[in-house]
Amino acid sequence: MYINTLIQIKNAEAAGKSQLKVPFSRMDLGVLEVLKGFGFLESIETKGRAHKRIIEIHVNKNRMIQGVKLLSKPSVRRYAPYKDFRRVKNGYGVLVVSTPKGVLSGENARKEKVGGQLLCEVW
Repeated sequence: MYINTLIQIKNAEAAGKSQLKVPFSRMDLGVLEVLKGFGFLESIETKGRAHKRIIEIHVNKNRMIQGVKLLSKPSVRRYAPYKDFRRVKNGYGVLVVSTPKGVLSGENARKEKVGGQLLCEVW
């Protein structure tokens, strides 16, 4: 699940690691691509085939993840229209949203005028 991946990245940064490997899932890959677009990660690579796929993540030492706020859980899912998406930490953070067009940042979802499930905030 993407929350475990985000916490693993945060812990790896705190421990001074420059890279880590996590099991592959499409949701994780979508969230990681959003974070890469905002400079939290240097690169993302998928390796392996079939059920042995992994994602290799290279963290950015200059912009580390300070915090993660989980907005939707499996028991309580939160949905919102694009008009309700706000900036996170005055633009320093990013809102991650799962939309019909894929996993997008809050800003990109507003530009494309598509709402969806609020996944998390990362700053």
